[in-house]
Amino acid sequence: QVQLVESGGGLVQAGGSLRLSCAASGRTFSRYAMGWFRQAPGKKREFVAAITWNGAITYFADSVKGRFTISRDNAKNAVYLQMNSLKPEDTAVYYCAADAQSRLFRVRVDDEYDYWGQGTQVTVSS
Repeated sequence: QVQLVESGGGLVQAGGSLRLSCAASGRTFSRYAMGWFRQAPGKKREFVAAITWNGAITYFADSVKGRFTISRDNAKNAVYLQMNSLKPEDTAVYYCAADAQSRLFRVRVDDEYDYWGQGTQVTVSS
């Protein structure tokens, strides 16, 4: 069992930056691929970024490529989402998720993930 807790959300002006953190419990964190998803009001949850268990490979949605980076620290059981050049359309609740099976061809699909955090709100004002 893995428990995930996100933090770092908040209100920021367009063009600003935020760094989201996801703290994980459990000894097997380092084996899991990790992902970030987001859900805006009235919209479906969408993939944002993912990272393999060892941090060697990262994946990004086209909408955030070049602006967001994902990283992890397995020694701290943590994964991070650095968000730069934020836009109003980035406003959403951001969720951290853990993928026990780590089928990399499905990292962009939310039902691939086994554990989810409660989410953290990110609001970008224009």
